[in-house]
Amino acid sequence: MTDEIDVPTEPRAAVDALADHLIATGDRPVPPSTNRWLGEAEAVARDAAVAGVDDHVRRKRVQQAADLLQSAGDTGDEHADRRIEAAIECCQVVLDTDSV
Repeated sequence: MTDEIDVPTEPRAAVDALADHLIATGDRPVPPSTNRWLGEAEAVARDAAVAGVDDHVRRKRVQQAADLLQSAGDTGDEHADRRIEAAIECCQVVLDTDSV
């Protein structure tokens, strides 16, 4: 796959993109064991993306999503793997800044 997958450099946009990248893995053919990790990470990312969430809570949710994604492993699907990599990069953007 040659198309680029967006990873914003602004923390708040990265939180939204994190959720979007994980939502995009939902229709991909991934093993059930991996899909469980992705589903949990997606739920946490969606929670982080809700408007009005306290910055501390948002950061905690992003860290939880990053931890879950590290446990997910390979999907066997190139597009899903690229989305997961982008989601991990989004987490890093958020976690490397002081405020979200």
